[in-house]
Amino acid sequence: MEADAPETASGADRRSYEYVEAWGMTKGAYNRVVRPRSVAELRAALAAAHAAGRTVALRGTGNSYGDASTDATDGIVVDVHRLNRILAFDPETGVVEAEAGVTIEKLWKHIVPHGFWPRVVSGTMFPTLAGAAAMNIHGKNNFAVGTIGEAIREFDLVLANGDLVTCSRAANADLFHAAIGGFGMLGAFSRFVLETKRVYSGNLEVRAFANRDLAEMMAYMEEHKATSDYLVGWIDCFRGGDMLGRGLVHDARYLAPGEDPEPERTLSLEHQLLPSSVLGFPKAEMWRIMRLLAWEPSWRLVNATKYVFGRLEAMGRPHLWRHAEFAFLLDFVPNWKWMYGRRPGHGLIQYQTFLPKETAHEAYTELLRRCQRKGLVPYLGVFKRHRPDPFWMTHAVDGWSFAMDFKVTPQGRAELWEHCAELTEIVLAAGGRFYFAKDAVLQDGTAERFFPPEKLADFLALKRRLDPDTTFQTDLWRRLFANVSVAPNE
Repeated sequence: MEADAPETASGADRRSYEYVEAWGMTKGAYNRVVRPRSVAELRAALAAAHAAGRTVALRGTGNSYGDASTDATDGIVVDVHRLNRILAFDPETGVVEAEAGVTIEKLWKHIVPHGFWPRVVSGTMFPTLAGAAAMNIHGKNNFAVGTIGEAIREFDLVLANGDLVTCSRAANADLFHAAIGGFGMLGAFSRFVLETKRVYSGNLEVRAFANRDLAEMMAYMEEHKATSDYLVGWIDCFRGGDMLGRGLVHDARYLAPGEDPEPERTLSLEHQLLPSSVLGFPKAEMWRIMRLLAWEPSWRLVNATKYVFGRLEAMGRPHLWRHAEFAFLLDFVPNWKWMYGRRPGHGLIQYQTFLPKETAHEAYTELLRRCQRKGLVPYLGVFKRHRPDPFWMTHAVDGWSFAMDFKVTPQGRAELWEHCAELTEIVLAAGGRFYFAKDAVLQDGTAERFFPPEKLADFLALKRRLDPDTTFQTDLWRRLFANVSVAPNE
């Protein structure tokens, strides 16, 4: 933990604080936390904070890797995860109406027995819909269906003064396109209407492709993106030379009507639930074993071994994976992040960048080489294909993303942040963007360099109009936007 309760607090007031931590464990602060259970309570909490001149950081289940929902300035954290009712579901169309604190887990468990699956999910099932919309999450199918914002028909947003506004593509369209991806700086989501995907089996057909280098991975994905429903690549970041970027692609498709002889069974929750143990060993304790491997030599061996087994997998026939198994690999080992340490200053960051298709290969090649030369090699690398979307503060491009997991220690933190700053210069020079659900390292002045100036100006003008006292603030906002200066578009 990085701090204690503020010195200004004492007695019972001091005891009312609790530690609010970033998911990557590298950032946190003591705050008063408010957990409304109804829209009325949410509106009242925001109105009270606004009237008292207190800043508010919005939070769901806290799955952002960095400081997107932390506040080190003694503001109030409004946690919406108890607003978690599914209000309506149409089993004919798959349209869902749900409160903001409903998690992706609760959503898919509600709809999958009816033959539906969320159109877009993250690599973990635990984020709330509010958090997913605020970050405009993407999945392994972004190239095909876009971000979660494209599945949202309508939402209610509670403003800093407690007013409630309903937004859609037809009503309050500017706010609709700014709040989705607006990282909680315009208001608090309280309700969503969203579309889901009809599926005819609880399984996906998955084939593997082992690539020798980055160019081969990109060529495979480009060739198959018109016929695949999901594409995701894993990269061995340790291997260099003529096999730089070697890895494994998983290419998945939905089963057509009639392909699954037992759809009722495979669409059941019993079939979808992830196992709680491996060979009789409880998965909840596996992070303790993984902790023994959380060193570069071990992960170099882990990556090499994974590539060998990946080549063997690619030689076989396509196989069936459950939807939850394919979608939520990050949940396969509970609390796996703890392998990076549970002591102060220890944790992980994920440095995820988005590059246009024209510059991606050259720039990502240089990122990998720079990591290897520096001796700061990511333990895990994940590669995906993307398409643009219409949201103002989007990370999406017609191109690619590369997510790299780095171990953080107190001794190595400054060097790692400096290394990421050097990587950021390469990404910006190549026309790249960044994703606030993952970011922990971007520096003041970066936002102006990758967002289109007109969209950034429009967003800041909307915030000034709807939140003139800057009630909504987080550590991320202050790190990247407190000093932003762009010509107003008003």
